[in-house]
Amino acid sequence: MKVPGLRPSSDKVGGLVYFGRMLDKIRLHAQKRLPAEYHKNLGVGFDGRCVRFLHVDYKALIDRVLQGGTDEEVLAWCFSQGRQPNAEEIEIWNGFMSKRGWNDEATETLEKMKQERGFSRRADIRTIFEFHKADEEGQ
Repeated sequence: MKVPGLRPSSDKVGGLVYFGRMLDKIRLHAQKRLPAEYHKNLGVGFDGRCVRFLHVDYKALIDRVLQGGTDEEVLAWCFSQGRQPNAEEIEIWNGFMSKRGWNDEATETLEKMKQERGFSRRADIRTIFEFHKADEEGQ
């Protein structure tokens, strides 16, 4: 499903994949423009992994995002409130997140998601990031 204002999972902010998408979801939810099917994963799933990686509280992040500012300013706030990962940690984060669902414990979940969206025969969708892209671009 195409969601205007929701960027791809693979887009980077400050070198981190997914962070910008999480901010988009927070902003869209506050504006009542985030589809209901996305609500159940707010603050959990990939969002939860991201805030745990940065050592910040999701509710505090929501408050900070809604105060305004650029994505980079919000990320700088995360670094000041939690931790700032080094280049190697970011590389590991990006690799882990971008491959999630490919031959790991999330594969079964990905296959269920594909089946629900009519993508069960799509062998080209091997990761959750690829699923997001196909689902949101209507491919």
